[in-house]
Amino acid sequence: MFKKILIANRGEIACRVAATARRMGIQTVAVYSEADADAQHVKACDEAILIGSPAPRDSYLQWERILDAAKRTGAQAVHPGYGFLSENEAFAQACADAGVVFIGPPPSAIQAMGLKAESKRLMEAAKVPLVPGYHGADQDPALLKKEADRIGYPVLIKASAGGGGKGMRAVYGADEFDAALASCKREAINSFGDDAVLIERYVQRPRHIEIQVFGDTQGDCVYLFERDCSVQRRHQKVLEEAPAPGMTAERRAQMGEAAVAAAKAVGYVGAGTVEFIAEQDGRFYFMEMNTRLQVEHPVTEAITGQDLVEWQLRVASGQPLPLKQSELRMHGHAIEARICAENPDGGFLPATGTLDVARWPAHVAFERGNVRIDAGVREGDAISPYYDSMVAKLIVWGEDRAQALARLDAALRDTHVVGLQTNVAFLRRCAATASFAGADLDTGLIEREKAVLFDQPGLPLRISAAAIVAHTLAVEATTQGSDPWSARDGWRMFGSATRRFDLEAGGRHFDALLSRHHRGGMTLTVEGEAIEFAVQSSDAETHELFLGTDPEVQRLRVKTYAQGERVAAFAPTGSAVLTEVDVIAHAGDGPAEGGRLTAPMPGKLIAFLAKAGDTVTQGQPLAVMEAMKMEHTISAPRDGKVAELLFAVGDQVGDGAELLKLEA
Repeated sequence: MFKKILIANRGEIACRVAATARRMGIQTVAVYSEADADAQHVKACDEAILIGSPAPRDSYLQWERILDAAKRTGAQAVHPGYGFLSENEAFAQACADAGVVFIGPPPSAIQAMGLKAESKRLMEAAKVPLVPGYHGADQDPALLKKEADRIGYPVLIKASAGGGGKGMRAVYGADEFDAALASCKREAINSFGDDAVLIERYVQRPRHIEIQVFGDTQGDCVYLFERDCSVQRRHQKVLEEAPAPGMTAERRAQMGEAAVAAAKAVGYVGAGTVEFIAEQDGRFYFMEMNTRLQVEHPVTEAITGQDLVEWQLRVASGQPLPLKQSELRMHGHAIEARICAENPDGGFLPATGTLDVARWPAHVAFERGNVRIDAGVREGDAISPYYDSMVAKLIVWGEDRAQALARLDAALRDTHVVGLQTNVAFLRRCAATASFAGADLDTGLIEREKAVLFDQPGLPLRISAAAIVAHTLAVEATTQGSDPWSARDGWRMFGSATRRFDLEAGGRHFDALLSRHHRGGMTLTVEGEAIEFAVQSSDAETHELFLGTDPEVQRLRVKTYAQGERVAAFAPTGSAVLTEVDVIAHAGDGPAEGGRLTAPMPGKLIAFLAKAGDTVTQGQPLAVMEAMKMEHTISAPRDGKVAELLFAVGDQVGDGAELLKLEA
């Protein structure tokens, strides 16, 4: 077994690998960019080496520097994690040439499966079922369009060297093909350095089912059952679970054996995932093979009780597979939710900022348990625009799917993140939809359930206002001391006192009026609705609200977190962020400037789709930005005329930067 390994990655996967290595008594070396000098993965390892500036191409993709770090520190092996260099055959070969073990498959297997078109030809020879499509080397746009016409719309354009939904577009008609192809090629060349694509029939209502495989250097290969990853947005996974609902033992064996055949066809060693598109009737087709550990591997660990990173280390050191196929068992059901810094209501645009609050439910990290959190960040850390938007993974396990669903809802309810937008509330709504709860799964689930998923209110206004009032009262109670003359509770010997709270939520201003009666009761009036109000606060964050009158009192336990004037409130029924406005402090503020076309997040300007002097209409695409490794199209907010372009293609722009001037 290795004595020291280098982890050529960052974030939660680097922390994940370090945890298993530490348990096995293996020393670890971290590599980091200038942006990650204080990152958690650096603290999780025994040693750390700076390898470059923040952009991945200047740090985590610089494999020569990573190999040099391995040599300097005496690391015997390199674990690539996922993403970055994990599926780079040149890096795997360079490791072999340098006498450093690459903890992954041989370069030949990465090369064979890395190009989707080539892998399709190999799978066809291995008699693995394939989706009808074009996988040829000729990339002439006219030929590609002709092939799409032959296959029949809708079709799926996919980057041949890609993964993670990058360089992928669904095309529903011939008139959309040219623009979609150009966008796919741009995204593919930026993400993978290769703009080749393939075209496949777009299967209607497909399920995305993948099989975890493992091979060793002795030629043995097993499958560790399946995962259903059908719930996706922008071709990237949102919720994953194991085993796949509705999977029969017969179909599981068929898919598992097909996956093993695919792995053996390329002499596979280590952890890999064979991904299938499955029809609703159970027919399945090979989609691709990811020659690395997957983001969603924890759900497989949860149902099998196996540590897949430990398996990787043992296999890479030359040991045989820990278990044979007949010895593998699965128990219970597991679900993983990807917590990302993004705005679901804004087209899932990535968000950046500081994790002012990051409170997780009670959990066990990196081990089999009812709730597990895999995270590479802690409270106070920043989410930058340079890397993927994923903040953490929340994994739950139950004796069956119903119990796992209940634990997922409870865990998401107790996940409190403040300081930047996240998808936590969206995940909770998604898991509660009729489709997901009823296991009616396909990759169109989010679109099908959009009416209950997007633009949904959080806490009712009266409850969120009550939470903010409770927070203010608790803070005042802890700061007034024992001097009764400093009390701000509005006590009156006779009559009542009314106190006004100026609040803002969702860009709308409203008042909350708190009336205190001389006998101790309180009434809270919000937008004309008066409710009896009482509160018990154990500290500035934890409050018990009593809203209403006996016998119909609504009792809620809420947590509040303040960052300046902004206060976030979390209750079992939802969450909300409000601003308690200091009227005096803002007395001189003028109206906000509006009507500008601005960047919705920090990123790189990829293209302008209009030029100065052009007349444009509302909704017309005007610019394309790249942030967190994905392209985002920015459209005209109204009709107008482009007066001036304020940046050049290739420029880095900040959040809120004005991109162009649009005249009426």
